[in-house]
Amino acid sequence: MIRIILATLLAATPALAASGPFFSLANTDFVVLLAFILFVGILLYAKVPARLTSALDARAVQIRADLDEAKALREEAQSILASYERKQKDVQAQADRIVATAREEAMTAAAEAKEELKASITRRLAAAEDRIASAEAAALRAVREQAVSVAVAAAGDLLAKQMTAEGAGAMIEASIKEVGERLH
Repeated sequence: MIRIILATLLAATPALAASGPFFSLANTDFVVLLAFILFVGILLYAKVPARLTSALDARAVQIRADLDEAKALREEAQSILASYERKQKDVQAQADRIVATAREEAMTAAAEAKEELKASITRRLAAAEDRIASAEAAALRAVREQAVSVAVAAAGDLLAKQMTAEGAGAMIEASIKEVGERLH
């Protein structure tokens, strides 16, 4: 600080601007020099340079703290961003797995439905074939029964036309005899 004062005193030498002796109160340069020295002295007495230095140091410390806090906040933000990006990737992967699983389940359900439909069609065809076979058998039985009825009726009519009373008696006797032999 003393160096600054000495440099200021040397720089404040008269530059041939005022007339007369330099160390006179009539010389304006000397009065300005005295006022400046007095001003610098008051500043030094009031410890303004120390206060300025401490204020600047405090401000530098505050700025350094703000920068450190900003750096910490930036790192925290980056870690949170990375965390959210990981979570987003995990959620996307989980969504992809859910979609794939749903797609597989849909395919499986479709295949099972197709198999069940085939089995149902096969069962219905078998049931229809059984009904057709049953209907055919019933129709054949009905036709045979009808044929037997017609044949019995025709045979009865034929026998009745061809049979005489003597022939009928002989047939009855032969039938009784046959039944008797079978029973005994």
